[in-house]
Amino acid sequence: MAKPINPYLVLALAVVLPGAGHVAVRDPKRGLAFAFFVVLFAVISYVTTTPETSFIGRHAGGLFVWALSIPDAYRRARLLSVMAPRA
Repeated sequence: MAKPINPYLVLALAVVLPGAGHVAVRDPKRGLAFAFFVVLFAVISYVTTTPETSFIGRHAGGLFVWALSIPDAYRRARLLSVMAPRA
């Protein structure tokens, strides 16, 4: 069985790129799903707002899903590190 990845490294990956933390903990389907929904909700937010809205406001939906994916990836990495057999 492969050694679990450091949860803090997973946290850093999740902050840099949506879904990357999940891919690092060997859950690529979940990572790709998060990345897909980040893009989808960013586009929905962008289309439904006015041009006067700030960048953050125009992409709020995608940023929200991204923010949800960060603690989820960290939590999964922590669980894997706790459940891993000690040598």
